[in-house]
Amino acid sequence: MSSQVVTSNTEAAILARVIESDATAITPDVARYLLSMQLPRSDQERVNELSAKARAGSLSEGETQELDSYLHIGRLLAVMQSRARRLLKNLETDLSRQ
Repeated sequence: MSSQVVTSNTEAAILARVIESDATAITPDVARYLLSMQLPRSDQERVNELSAKARAGSLSEGETQELDSYLHIGRLLAVMQSRARRLLKNLETDLSRQ
């Protein structure tokens, strides 16, 4: 299914690489904000609808592109949140050693 193909040069993938390239860019406050980010309920419902259609094999080309966009953004958010969790965990570890 094309909606699960990872394209290395999507906007989300490029932005993820930019974010990963600078280890000092995220402060604890930014990390906490990133961890609070999620798709609005209406978008979550749309992803569920598109996913159900994909499983049934009835996605149109436009819907396939729409689902791909959601998946790319989901991967980007996952990368950003993973980095945020790692930063906060390292900060906690550093504080507990003092």
